[in-house]
Amino acid sequence: MKKKIILLFSVHLIFVSFYAQEIKTIHVLVALCDNKYQGIVKVPKGIGNGQDPASNLYWGCGYGIRTYFRKSAEWKEVSRKKVDNIRLERIVFKHTSKDYYLVADAYDGQYIKDCTIDFLKSCAGTKKDTVMVGRSVIGINGNAKLLAYIGHNGLMDFSLTNTFQNEDGEKRDAIILACASKQYFAPYLKSAKANPLLWTTHLMCPEAYTLHDAISTYINGGTPQAVQQSAASAYNKYQKCGIKGASRLLVTGF
Repeated sequence: MKKKIILLFSVHLIFVSFYAQEIKTIHVLVALCDNKYQGIVKVPKGIGNGQDPASNLYWGCGYGIRTYFRKSAEWKEVSRKKVDNIRLERIVFKHTSKDYYLVADAYDGQYIKDCTIDFLKSCAGTKKDTVMVGRSVIGINGNAKLLAYIGHNGLMDFSLTNTFQNEDGEKRDAIILACASKQYFAPYLKSAKANPLLWTTHLMCPEAYTLHDAISTYINGGTPQAVQQSAASAYNKYQKCGIKGASRLLVTGF
């Protein structure tokens, strides 16, 4: 009887995992900006508290993930909750015309290393999970089609011994909006066999408009080059750095 229960449970997990992969999901992991726990150039206290998502530069501020996507005509918020003491808020958005969900997690800024590890494990397919949205099973982490990391480049401050070897043969798309992410994340993404859809070559401000426009092109079937150009255009629009400069900063592929 015990073996039968284990077998049925295993079949259920396989079914749930397969169904979750059928629904297209983008999972965004955000390390909240944190003056105290991260090696960053200090920002005003009100937006640099990594334990307060509501006012955080990368989450609750005007160009933070939560606020920017909630104001977008392309996305509709369907749920919002606290996950645990590390992931202080999770928001699920549904695209208004495409069959896509976007799940965004706000990690307490002092746990930026956990956020980075979870992102890389997801890219490698060694961390997989699902969430229920209504009657739908939504795949997150390694079950997502596209994974994104937003925030400070913690690899400038700490090293990781895990090489994040891919274990399931799946190749996932990845976006990393953090300073000089290509230089620091390349070995890990190669090991994870992930596709670097968009990352950076120099210092940058990882605000939501860059991710938003890159994703818009992505879900409409744009090429990696088209995604890169959409991101560069958005970054230039808000940062006024020139389209050539933005195009050199935001790149695609190895």
